Formats: sequence, structure tokens, C-alpha cells
Amino acid sequence: MGHISLRGVWKKYYRGERHDSLRDLVPALAARALGRQKRDTLGKQEFWALRDISLDVKPGEAVGIIGPNGAGKSTLLKLLTRILRPTRGEIEIKGRVGALIEVAAGFHPDLTGRENVYLQGAVMGMTRAEISRKFDAIVDFAGVPEFIDTPVKRYSSGMNARLGFAVAAHMDPDVLLIDEVLSVGDVGFQEKCVARMREMIARGVPLAFVSHNLTAVVDLCTRAILIDHGVVRAEGNPAEVVSEFRRGRRVENAPTGDGPIQITDVRLLQADGEVSPLFQTGKAMTIQVHYQARQPVERPHVAIDIHTADGTYCAGINTRMDNCSLGTLEGSGHVDLVTPRLSLLPGCYSISAGILDPQGLRPLDLHARAYPFTVVSTRRDFGFVYLEHEWRHTAAEPAASAPDAADEECAV
Repeated sequence: MGHISLRGVWKKYYRGERHDSLRDLVPALAARALGRQKRDTLGKQEFWALRDISLDVKPGEAVGIIGPNGAGKSTLLKLLTRILRPTRGEIEIKGRVGALIEVAAGFHPDLTGRENVYLQGAVMGMTRAEISRKFDAIVDFAGVPEFIDTPVKRYSSGMNARLGFAVAAHMDPDVLLIDEVLSVGDVGFQEKCVARMREMIARGVPLAFVSHNLTAVVDLCTRAILIDHGVVRAEGNPAEVVSEFRRGRRVENAPTGDGPIQITDVRLLQADGEVSPLFQTGKAMTIQVHYQARQPVERPHVAIDIHTADGTYCAGINTRMDNCSLGTLEGSGHVDLVTPRLSLLPGCYSISAGILDPQGLRPLDLHARAYPFTVVSTRRDFGFVYLEHEWRHTAAEPAASAPDAADEECAV
């Protein structure tokens, strides 16, 4: 059974050095060679892309690696695939590695899809007989049978992605490394990718998954790590790590400081009153908006908007539409929006909170998409919203001798 282990891994990079003459180049090469004995120090043109990374991915685990651009995620994946070597530390990977990074990088543009399948399979350690045996399944999964004998330079990025993933997923790897495969291709292909990855995880294949698709990380991974400036900032439950990442990057319209009232905090509470970034479909959620009024504010309104991680507008609620009067707000306090049964389906979301004037038109204070949270569920419905429902079946002419044909009801 495969596994991944990193112990105290550091990676040093050189910023683009330029040498205009041999006289400059020779001392630079000598200094770099001597620098290998001083791995704890940085030269003028050096920086740490990764610093002291330790990580274990055991059989059946899927670890999502998230972080901002330039954080070191892709460097870590290249170390795991042995494209790069660490400056310090140890990396141990047991078993055959299936890697899909920089989707089309392994394809030769002038070769056909068929030829590239054999070439890529050989690079990944598959024998020609093994590739031939799985060839039809690879092409069927990729959905490119009519283009398989066309040079891949004629392929779209989505076609390249489908073919590249199909080869990696059918080599029966002991370890799977994936970089942003879900950022290209259509929705149907992405669902096939996720289903295939679930199958492999269920078989005990450890998976390291670098992605900006935070919803996929929460939905697919058993654990997540947040990397920023080459350092692990958070590790643990995917939903909590994603919330930590989004909290650090939240976009706020900061108050000007001269308004009559300010939002001082927004707390997301579970049914037991615990502050949490993680909620379940069908369970209670309370959004608690705390305020501080510098002077009495008559008949203001509180508004809540909810967006998905990619900006889709899910819901807009405010006290004016609900004919809920708050009277006059003075000093400090909080206004609670209570949802007894949260209808959102699994995914990553953010809350905007605002305090509006009596007409509900002008914001007195606004925090836009500033409060992230994640929803999980055992349900597999599609879309953003769960509709409470039940199924009923009524037979047109039930036979008296066939009780099974009577009316049936399926509660869910």
C-alpha cells in the first residue's frame, strides 16, 4: 500500500540571476557550490519557497493543499513528483506514483492522442501491454474517441485535461498526485474526476490534491493543509482549514469611522450556541450581527446576503422586507437572524452584513463577503438549495390481488 511522508522539507530558490561576463559567472558558480555547505543561510538572490514542511498521507487519505498564489503549493507537488529536489529534509513515497500536474505538459503537440497515451503511460511506468489493455477504457473516460488519432496540438485545454487525467487514473497507481485538474473541463468531466478519485481513495490510494477549488477540497478530502509564504499555517478538518484561508483573504468594505453606527462583529452560531465555521444542511444556524452606535439610530434595518465561493448570489434577507422593526438602536447590542433548518447544500459560502437607513437604501455600515462558512451534508442533491420533500407513487389501477401496487410514500 502506498504512502507519502515528508520530514522537515525546505526548498530554496534563486531569484533570476544575470551574469554579463565569464568573470561574473565563475565567482557566482563557486559561491553557489560553497553555499551547499550553508543550507540554513540565504544569499542575496535566494529565498525559501518552502520552510520546514512535514506531512504524512496514509492509505485511504486525501489531503487537500490550499493557499494563495505563490504560496509554495506547486513547488511542494513538484518535490513529490521528483521534478525538483529538496534543499533540506527527506521525502519518502512508497509505491507507483500517478501524477497529473500542468495538465498538457507531458504531451508532445505533434503526436496524436493515441501516441501520447502510449508515451505518457510509458513515462508513468506502464508497460505497452498494460496500456493496450486499458486503452479503450482511457479513451472512453476522456470522451475523445473521434479525435484520438488527431495531433494533440489541435485539442482544446479541456480535451488535454480529460486525456491526461484518464491516463493517470487508469495506471492503477499506489499514490496519486493531482494539481488543479478540476479547473478545466466541463462540469460532467469534473464529476467523473471526483467519482474516480473517490474510488481510488476507497481502495486505499493516498491522494495529494492541490486546488483553488475550495468546494472540491471540502467535498473530497479527508484532511487539508493551508500553505502561505512556504509555511504551513493550518492543518486539519478541510472545512475549518478552508474557512481559515478565506477568513485571511476576506474582502471587507472597512467602515469609514465617521458613521453613526458600526458593525463590530458577525458571529455564526450552531444550534448549541457554539461559534463555528462549519454547518450542516437541515440543522440550525444563527447569524449574529453585533453593533456599536455612537448616537441613537432610529429605525435602521439589518441586511444579510449569502454568496457562494465563486460569487453566485444565493440569498438576500433584511428586516425591512420582513416588516421587522428594530426601533431605535443605542449603545451596543446584536441582532440575530435565526435559520431553524439551513437549506444550503454542501459548499463554501460567505456572508455580507450591513446596517441600512430606514428606507433600506443607503448602508450605514457594510462588511461585504467578509464572513466565510462551509456547509456539509450526507445528501447528494444538486444545486445550492435543499428542498424539503417526499416522494409519492399512486398506481393508476391497483389490482386487488397485488398489494405491492398500492399507493407508496418515500419520506426522505
